[in-house]
Amino acid sequence: MSDRGPERQQDRHESVGIDRHIDRLEDRRDAKEARRSAGALAGQRARGWTERLLTRTTSGAIYAIVVLACLYAGPVATTLMVSAMAWLCCSEFFRIVRMGGRMPNEVVGLGAAVLFPLAAYAYGLRGLVIVLFLLLAACAAWYVFTPRANAADVAITVFGPLYTSLTFSSLVMVRVFDGGLTGATLTFGVMLSVWANDALAYVVGSRLGAHKLAPRISPHKSWEGFYGGIVASVVVWVAMAAYGVANLETPLAITGGLFVGIASVVGDLFESRLKRGVGVKDSGNFMPGHGGLLDRSDSMLFGSMAAYFVLFFGGIL
Repeated sequence: MSDRGPERQQDRHESVGIDRHIDRLEDRRDAKEARRSAGALAGQRARGWTERLLTRTTSGAIYAIVVLACLYAGPVATTLMVSAMAWLCCSEFFRIVRMGGRMPNEVVGLGAAVLFPLAAYAYGLRGLVIVLFLLLAACAAWYVFTPRANAADVAITVFGPLYTSLTFSSLVMVRVFDGGLTGATLTFGVMLSVWANDALAYVVGSRLGAHKLAPRISPHKSWEGFYGGIVASVVVWVAMAAYGVANLETPLAITGGLFVGIASVVGDLFESRLKRGVGVKDSGNFMPGHGGLLDRSDSMLFGSMAAYFVLFFGGIL
């Protein structure tokens, strides 16, 4: 009997040790389960980041391929593409303002959004003026004969297509100046300068950003990113001048890069302010990983308009 006592005591110690080990394992498993439910595990974060990157890259690549195909297919394909994009951007804009309590006339506004690029292709600046008069007349008639309409709704109905389509028509005006490769390359260069501005601003801002550009509107934007984006835009325009695209000279190219870079940031901040005013993150879900098409085109709207004015007053168009 005396020999069994120490053995039993040792067995009890081992049993207690095993129970404690099992309890620790269960506690760790419970802690991991809570983190797993919250998506906070390292593997989950890495997988989520990879999936978002792949989704964003894939949709962005498809978008770029479609744009390039239309640009080099000719002015008609470019016009139809811009018209479709303007319609969708205007639709997303109206969605945002409806969330803010406004009631625009979407039939009139979306109709004008489709017509602006088509008129720019067919009649140039005169066509844009004609569509603008038709838009104002339609909104005036709607206001007069619709008791529920108010002045704010009319203003939003007019502003929507001006913001999303009249500005977008600048790309059509640049593309139709030459129906061949020169016009396509110049238009692509304008768009590339906007994309480069966005990309380098993000890279520089995320790595070196220390001074906030507009913290109440877009907390992640910084002055360092702003300057990085301007450099990228200027480089693209100077490269076009170096390759002799549309006889673009270096001084005008630098001016174009500066104006497009600044206008692109203003366009981005403007749309961010719209969304922040109604408390939404994205204008839509048209492009996975990017949000809505207006989210993807906000910089392009103002950037392409700035490019048109630089090229027009610079004697290129």
